[in-house]
Amino acid sequence: MSLPKAKKVLISGASIAGPTLAFWLAKYGFAVTVVERSASLRLGGQNIDVNGPAQLIAQKMGIETAIRAANTGEVGLQLIGQNNQVAAAFPKESSMSGTQELEILRGDLVSILYEATKEAVNYRFGDSITGLEQHPDDVAVTFSSGKTERFQLVVAADGVRSSTRRLVFGEEPVFTYLGLYTAYLTIPRRESDNDWWRWYTAADRRIVMLRPDNQGTIRASVAFMEPGESYEKLPPEEQKRVLKTRLAGAGWEADRIINAIDETQDVYFDKIGQIKAPRWSAGRVAMIGDAAYCPTPLTGKGTTLAMVGAYLLAGELARHERYQDAFVAYEKRMRPYVEAVQKLPPGVPWLVYPKSHLGVSVLNAVAGLVASKPVQKLVSLFSPKPDDKQEDDGIDLPDYA
Repeated sequence: MSLPKAKKVLISGASIAGPTLAFWLAKYGFAVTVVERSASLRLGGQNIDVNGPAQLIAQKMGIETAIRAANTGEVGLQLIGQNNQVAAAFPKESSMSGTQELEILRGDLVSILYEATKEAVNYRFGDSITGLEQHPDDVAVTFSSGKTERFQLVVAADGVRSSTRRLVFGEEPVFTYLGLYTAYLTIPRRESDNDWWRWYTAADRRIVMLRPDNQGTIRASVAFMEPGESYEKLPPEEQKRVLKTRLAGAGWEADRIINAIDETQDVYFDKIGQIKAPRWSAGRVAMIGDAAYCPTPLTGKGTTLAMVGAYLLAGELARHERYQDAFVAYEKRMRPYVEAVQKLPPGVPWLVYPKSHLGVSVLNAVAGLVASKPVQKLVSLFSPKPDDKQEDDGIDLPDYA
């Protein structure tokens, strides 16, 4: 594949999709700038996994070893019953465990991607795009800093509430709310904590989770069903009040989290939904990652979609002389995969958020049955072997090199 002339490309967002795209574009000869609203890398966040095609891409990028070294140490998933007992356990080796081979903190992956790209990519922190004016040969970009500059292409990779997307696509992409709110925070680790991902379901449609990290703390998360509030618009102190109210009386480690809410500085609180956009490009501007097709944390595929979309878009831009053809090819390859990932099983998330104590007991009893040795042995017969898991994910990754 012949390398293109050094076209200037601007990427908005320095999380996962943006730097992954920057890595490949720089490799293919593009002149890449990444602009990030935050003054520095945003290194917070919870446990994520790099599996399936994302792991293949990490191997191609030469960062799999670094990801493996930053593993959280999580050994599997435990469901905690209403009497604080282990109702079901799915070790990491289990085909039904939520714990993957490459479990890593979101911030650690962001840091690894930055280190892999900082020499070849121009990063601008503390700035953002405020205006885009498309011309036949380029895009005139205005930044919040007051600077103006021209680029051949612009890519929005700045998350679910992408301001760059709004400048071009307006309200065309739809956020589909799933009736669920979630909060993440980091709390001190106790001697009683272990290295399992512990999942506790409480009555009144609430879930509390504790997960280990590699920094000597515990990553806590809270999720609850809510038909139609707008808590994400509240000031931080009001959000904390709502969280404490919703956690009250939940049992297990809920009081511990309530007491930690006022002490921590990294509470993230937002509603859960999917982004569905009828198109991912308009003129010289395209979208990747959560900005274009957020699948929700319920799928466990957000990181995968971000890295796969970045890899495919960069490869198609390098393969085609005309960016229009590249955008079409990228969407043709990626959209069926996105639609498959975004298709949630019937009853999700409602089925795993029971209203009553009886419903919680039934859910835990079913989980205990599934985790039993006879059922696990049967399931293993129909599960892909470890060597096949990377390949068997419904997406073809061409070798663009």
